[in-house]
Amino acid sequence: MFRSSHTTMPSIDQARPNAAIAIQHLDHYFGEGNLRNQVLFDINLTISPGEIVLMTGPSGSGKTTLLTLVGALRSAQTGSLNLLGHELVGASRREQIRARRNTGYIFQAHNLHRSLTARGNVRMSLELHPDLAPREMDDRAAEILNHVGLGDRLDYYPDKLSGGQKQRVAIARALVSQPKIVLADEPTAALDSKTGRAIVDLLHDLAKQEHCTILLVTHDNRILDVADRIVHLEDGHLSETRDRVPA
Repeated sequence: MFRSSHTTMPSIDQARPNAAIAIQHLDHYFGEGNLRNQVLFDINLTISPGEIVLMTGPSGSGKTTLLTLVGALRSAQTGSLNLLGHELVGASRREQIRARRNTGYIFQAHNLHRSLTARGNVRMSLELHPDLAPREMDDRAAEILNHVGLGDRLDYYPDKLSGGQKQRVAIARALVSQPKIVLADEPTAALDSKTGRAIVDLLHDLAKQEHCTILLVTHDNRILDVADRIVHLEDGHLSETRDRVPA
């Protein structure tokens, strides 16, 4: 198949050699001046290539904020956030865009373009890779949509798809370019148990066969068994709940 600032900080190699994601002493704030509010506190997390880490925690605890920082969708402010060997704290807009090319992001709210078909939405991810011919982009988009059970919906627009089908399009869009890292925000929330399990198994295969790193936010207790590790974020503080989930 198709994978608070500190004066001194250990390097990524000291944290864990060849880490896919290495976060050290990361803080994050919203607002300015008297309205400045800290939402993440001294986050430390290192994830190896091919590892699946699930992040749990109550609503409003900062999970989506952390995920968007790792995905270079939001600028990291202090500490260190190293993605595939590239530092994102202080990164330029161009460096952030470059980082996104190696990352597939599954949004909680689909974020599909209403003017594009299912195939068109998935194809968008491949347009970041100029070495691919248009026909190859179309073929890859169709292949991954078929893999998530939407082979008969290639030319459907989002307003003709159910919530679960839209989520599967979003998942296909994240996976089609065979990213080195997948960041998923509640990917099974809109899916029935059978489809949700199939999607999680697809992510598991991607991680283990393609050495893809996965960081997945979830409230779905049915999928915890897929994780190599589970971490918990509450009130902006991250802790690890267990080393490994039994098969």
